[in-house]
Amino acid sequence: MKAVVLAGGYATRLWPITRHRPKMFLPVGEGTVIDQIFADLEADERIDEVFVSTNERFAERFEEYLAEATFEKPTLSIEDTSEESEKFGVVGALAQLVDREGVDDDLLVVAGDNLLSFDVADFVDYFERKGEPTIAAYDVGSRERAKEYGLVELDDDRVVDFQEKPDDPNSTLVSIACYAYPRETLDLLETYLADGNNPDEPGWFIQWLQNRTDVYAFTFDGAWFDIGTPEAYLDSVAWKLGGENFVHADATVTNSTLGENVFVMADAEVVDSSLDETVVFPNATIENADIRRSIIDEETSVTGLDLAGALIGAHSHLTNGI
Repeated sequence: MKAVVLAGGYATRLWPITRHRPKMFLPVGEGTVIDQIFADLEADERIDEVFVSTNERFAERFEEYLAEATFEKPTLSIEDTSEESEKFGVVGALAQLVDREGVDDDLLVVAGDNLLSFDVADFVDYFERKGEPTIAAYDVGSRERAKEYGLVELDDDRVVDFQEKPDDPNSTLVSIACYAYPRETLDLLETYLADGNNPDEPGWFIQWLQNRTDVYAFTFDGAWFDIGTPEAYLDSVAWKLGGENFVHADATVTNSTLGENVFVMADAEVVDSSLDETVVFPNATIENADIRRSIIDEETSVTGLDLAGALIGAHSHLTNGI
């Protein structure tokens, strides 16, 4: 079995912190978003090769990451794009990868910005039992939130209806970006695209596929985070920290109050400040500030400010009155 980790997005909703770094490399606890996915794939002996699908802009960052990592399976497969406007769409990029890498095997596809509470091996177990195209599905608990995803309707665990980003969802069970396809269905990617169908969201392909063959859903409890917005990133950090704080041994926190889910990275300095639900990247400096539910990027200086819900880019200098 082969696996593809989708890591080609530009994460514009997370700019400026993802303008020059893939969102999959955002730290969550002591690792990054993508670390757990790679660890799961590395541990599953059924998966013999992992293709990391990314774009030209971030290719060098992934090359550096993989060169330093202990993972042996991942190899880069680079899309010929460097800007958001040039994207092929997820389905288009996947079809190109299958052709470019000569994939002729069952295929697991998972988004690199997914933070999952289940082991990917459990999903592969389920797929092997069914032997049909399989998706992972999660109850987001909110009809408003369900509008952002592909809505899944099941008969037992078989998908009987699929609606991509419906305006009026009738349930809260959605498809997440984790799919498995039998080898014999991979040619349908090109058929789908040749018929002029939407190349962007993978849910459109699932909706098309579900009308042609049986598709099954692996449902799970626990947690799932699609890290595409600052709010989702902060929520994922909070879930990982579980109400506690993480202050790197090389960080300095002096005469300051830390509430819950505060993440202070190496060589950051926090002095005479109050922080709550906030991520502070390396080499940032915060002095005499009150900061809540914010992300402070690397090499940033914040002095004498009250911030809530802020997203401060790298190398910024914010001072009261200036």
